Amino acid sequence: MPRPFTRMPEPWAFVRHFTPNWFAMTMGTGVFALVVAGLPWRFPGQGYLAEGLWLFNLGLFACFALLFLARLLVFRETLAPMLLHPVQSMFLGAIPMGLATLINGLVLFGGPRGGAGVYALAQHLWWFDACLAIGSAMLVPYLMFTRQDHALEKLTAVWLLPIVAPEVAAASAGLLVPHLEPAAARRMLVMGYLMWGMSLSLAFSLVTLVLLRLALHKLPDTDFAATSWLPLGPLATGCLGLLTLGRDAPLAFAGTSLQAAAELARGFGLVGGLALWGAGLWWLVMAMLFTHRYMRQRMAFNLGWWGFTFPLGVFALATFELHRLTGLDAFAWLGSGLGLLLAAVWLLVLRRTLGGIWHGELFQAPCLAGAN
Repeated sequence: MPRPFTRMPEPWAFVRHFTPNWFAMTMGTGVFALVVAGLPWRFPGQGYLAEGLWLFNLGLFACFALLFLARLLVFRETLAPMLLHPVQSMFLGAIPMGLATLINGLVLFGGPRGGAGVYALAQHLWWFDACLAIGSAMLVPYLMFTRQDHALEKLTAVWLLPIVAPEVAAASAGLLVPHLEPAAARRMLVMGYLMWGMSLSLAFSLVTLVLLRLALHKLPDTDFAATSWLPLGPLATGCLGLLTLGRDAPLAFAGTSLQAAAELARGFGLVGGLALWGAGLWWLVMAMLFTHRYMRQRMAFNLGWWGFTFPLGVFALATFELHRLTGLDAFAWLGSGLGLLLAAVWLLVLRRTLGGIWHGELFQAPCLAGAN
């Protein structure tokens, strides 16, 4: 029999204990909508399904944003514990990454209907998202270096979340740039490359540390099972960003002194994208093996399970883009397989999340443990 509703740990717990982890749900749902829209083979109702998922994600993001703002305004004493918590603070990067999926959906679904007005709105939202992404990439590492308590044996790939946010924004720019005026497109492309370089260079450093930690201290405990997938995220997003920015550069810089460099960027984007996709494939296989091992240990559900979805979805999107640029059907088949796997994982994690909401189990912020 299903368990009855469980009382929350305290009144208004869904506000006081609301954590940035919830925005990982908008990341996973948003990328799922984009994957459905990008499938190389069409099926009846595909557009409606993709747009419906995007609208659902829009509602989720709006709800989560209101809850998070309510926590910051009503329970101000909880801000410092969240920022100083070595895990909770990392999920601040999930906020701009979730917003980036909404901006992409706005371009895909709203642009054809609303035209220039929608693209202008998406452009303004993108610059706001870029500021949030850079802010998380600066603030959280600074707190790590000065205030938080960390150790190599406690390191997990969750450290990647705040610094990958600029890379996600850079990849998002590739979808918007073709719909902008040349001057605006050039500004966004330059900013995209700057954020791509800022994020990917740091991500490679952290992935190296993650490999070292795994070799010395083996896998983290089951509470951090989904973090095994997180290194796939910057590799896949780096691939997608390099492909889309390089694809857009020649048109944006046509007739300027950077035209030759833009043509070079397109070729480099494809070669570099293939290299990053290969690195992502290695990590995908390893993450699947790690997950199989965790499943045998009966890992308990937590919001971190949404970490299974976004890296997988971005890798599928990068695979679709490689299919469009190379014309190789193998990428279409692989991308579609990844999309089916994502659908299964998304449905499973969504069901478990709804169950956790019903029983109040997900409204217990670790950073407030023991607090009155």
